[in-house]
Amino acid sequence: MRPFSQSLFAAVVLIAMGGAVAVIPSPFIVPASAQSGARNAGAEQFVQTEAQRALNILTQHRGDIASEKRLFRAFIDQVADVQRITYFVLGKYNRSISPGQQREFATVFREYASNVYESRLNEYHGESLRVTGSVARTPTDVVVQTEVYGGKLEQPVAVLWRVLAESGGWRVVDVQVDGVWLAITQQQDFVSTIDNAGGNIQVLIDQLKRQVAKDEAG
Repeated sequence: MRPFSQSLFAAVVLIAMGGAVAVIPSPFIVPASAQSGARNAGAEQFVQTEAQRALNILTQHRGDIASEKRLFRAFIDQVADVQRITYFVLGKYNRSISPGQQREFATVFREYASNVYESRLNEYHGESLRVTGSVARTPTDVVVQTEVYGGKLEQPVAVLWRVLAESGGWRVVDVQVDGVWLAITQQQDFVSTIDNAGGNIQVLIDQLKRQVAKDEAG
């Protein structure tokens, strides 16, 4: 993944790497060639509006790291389905994790993910985002097509947003950059770690705790 992938993620919404758990009744993976459907103006407007909010935070609070971090955490809570993403990244192990471990994982994963995007906030260099279309897989499950341009980019970069309609409105559940769905990639990494530990979920939790402690120490 190019360095831009992470900086874009921080600069626009940063959610797929930063979520925290719920059963997803339909397949989470979006096929490379999703079945064509009508565009969804509501989903497109949601992505455009919220991406602009993210960019406004970065431009209006440039240099004030404490404010940027505080506002971005609040922003992600509003825009991303944090609980759903957290549950998803556990993959097959979301069915066997104990309630205590589930709470422990949700807490440490949130801190781990927050550290990922917060460390990238200073990589924003004035990029902008525009919506170019969307594909409605169902009326409540839409992939919004966008491109990021300007700043230090020599040419626009395509970014896809998977958004689901919920009772409180649209929420982001994954982002594709450079052809990679970020929440799906995170799930693959986590499941591999647990598999290598013989199915011991605590190994992943402890690994994330060590990473968080390392990040916070320096």
